[in-house]
Amino acid sequence: MSRSSVFGSPLFLGFDHLEQMLDRVQKSADGYPPYNIEATGEARLRITLAVAGFSMDDLAITQEDNQLVIRGRQRDDSDGRIFIHRGIAARQFQRAFVLAEGIEVEGAHLDSGLLHIDLQRPIPEVKVRSIPIKAPSGPARTVVSQRVRSEGE
Repeated sequence: MSRSSVFGSPLFLGFDHLEQMLDRVQKSADGYPPYNIEATGEARLRITLAVAGFSMDDLAITQEDNQLVIRGRQRDDSDGRIFIHRGIAARQFQRAFVLAEGIEVEGAHLDSGLLHIDLQRPIPEVKVRSIPIKAPSGPARTVVSQRVRSEGE
């Protein structure tokens, strides 16, 4: 059975990569581990994942094209232990975030069971360019455009 897609319309040419990104994100959206995304400055973001029980050696962060992927795999250390109840599962996870064009990963640190990943969103430069307007007969006139204020100015 064929799956219907919003990008299946012939009016959306060249958007198949967006559909693939959405599929990848949807596959990694099981809710574990829980996370927050916060603005830490005008052009800065922080993703915080609750990864209690994971050490730095158990975690891996990669950027694959425009996708940030966080993976966690705990070692099974239950050898010789007898659990009456085991509510803290040693399970692996993969969490993916799609990054907009230009977002850069500044770094990551683990603190008290929380993995913090800092991102920076560059503020685009405002480019002003004069476009000459030509009259049907006669010399070209230059119209001076006004500078457009960027977000945050």
